[in-house]
Amino acid sequence: MEDRGKSLALIGAGALLGSITATIALLKLLPPPSRIATVECSDGAKSNGEAVLSARAAESNNYLKEEMYKIDPADLLKDEIVSEQLTRNIQFFGFEAQQKVTASYVVVIGLGGVGSHAASMLLRSGVGRLLLVDFDQVSLSSLNRHAVATRIDVGTPKALCLKKHFSSIYPECHIDAKVLLYDASSEEEILSGDPDFVLDCIDNIDTKVALLAACVRRGLKVLSATGAVRQRLRKDHGIEGGIPVVFSLEKPKAKLLPFKGPNGDEENPSDYQVVPGFRVRIIPVLGTIPAIFGQIMASYVVTRLAELQVHMEPIVNLDMDHYRVLHQRLIEHEELIYGTSIQVQVDVEEVMYVAKELWRGRSARDQTTKEVGRGMWRSVNELMLVRWDASKPASASNLILLKFTEADEHESTTLEDIKEHEPEFFTRVTSTLKRAELDLAL
Repeated sequence: MEDRGKSLALIGAGALLGSITATIALLKLLPPPSRIATVECSDGAKSNGEAVLSARAAESNNYLKEEMYKIDPADLLKDEIVSEQLTRNIQFFGFEAQQKVTASYVVVIGLGGVGSHAASMLLRSGVGRLLLVDFDQVSLSSLNRHAVATRIDVGTPKALCLKKHFSSIYPECHIDAKVLLYDASSEEEILSGDPDFVLDCIDNIDTKVALLAACVRRGLKVLSATGAVRQRLRKDHGIEGGIPVVFSLEKPKAKLLPFKGPNGDEENPSDYQVVPGFRVRIIPVLGTIPAIFGQIMASYVVTRLAELQVHMEPIVNLDMDHYRVLHQRLIEHEELIYGTSIQVQVDVEEVMYVAKELWRGRSARDQTTKEVGRGMWRSVNELMLVRWDASKPASASNLILLKFTEADEHESTTLEDIKEHEPEFFTRVTSTLKRAELDLAL
């Protein structure tokens, strides 16, 4: 009866706030009075108040989740607590776009350094339903890069660890955790249910290739971490492209460490594999790096779910020698066309800004993402910087990157002709060069 009185008092307090939604919010935080029970200790005596409070909190949380699961995910944002928790996302995306995120279903496979951070930010971004899949357990050595695991979680399956922590961060999310290895036998169980996106955060190549091929076959949107699978996808499954990948062109700074057995002698790692094909040797990992990959994956997926048009920047893999070459070509071209290079107002670092930040290492006439890595090295051999407006100096806000043949054509025409016959190109270039003025305060 006393507990019942406390419940009514809190409900009354909510009413005094002058808000029906505040009253509802308080109700959601309370379990039904009939479900509040005392906890018995092993000796039959009543537990202390702290244990009773913990039991009530657990009951309350379970009740809250049960009630929230009955709500249409699209309506979750109408809840006062949920809308306040996701208010920054709502401000960023807009209410209707955030509703799409909240109503979405995402599968994350592989819950280590990359996958745990990706899943964590999907949850914190309000994704309404998550399936978390990993066969492995949390280890002490994984704590330097895992998103939420603590020492208490060591030995716990990663999927269950995330589910436990996630339930206290955003209990409205419907979370399913499967301690499972992805393979042909588990494909249906993991990929059924028509997910809006699948995140491949697996670090085993064979499993990764099988998953990506299955997603393509099923017509599922998938995002993969690391790009070392293209040849296998092409060779084994005839998949030429179409799978977005988060990867780095940077060469690894550390290699696999030698594997030593219990007696200290180097042994064959395959003799110790729990699962065939999965490595057992240690890879030195700077914990921040997989987190960066996971955050990028989450950002990509959430913006896609919200249908926000984000322009993804292609990778410009050039070094200072390339920018020096472009700078020298500019000087030589100015001397050839104008008889002097005195009006070249950029140094090598400013050339790097113009080529990389403004034109992304590509001709101003063709800004599509085509070549990365070595392909870009070859393409830069065909590029040069020229003035956009011949009447103005060669400054950062008046230089465009063109192929040699395009540069010759540009020099033989006028801006008036371009504006008349190629208005879209004219507008795009002038807008880009305006950005340079703002960035460099010119």
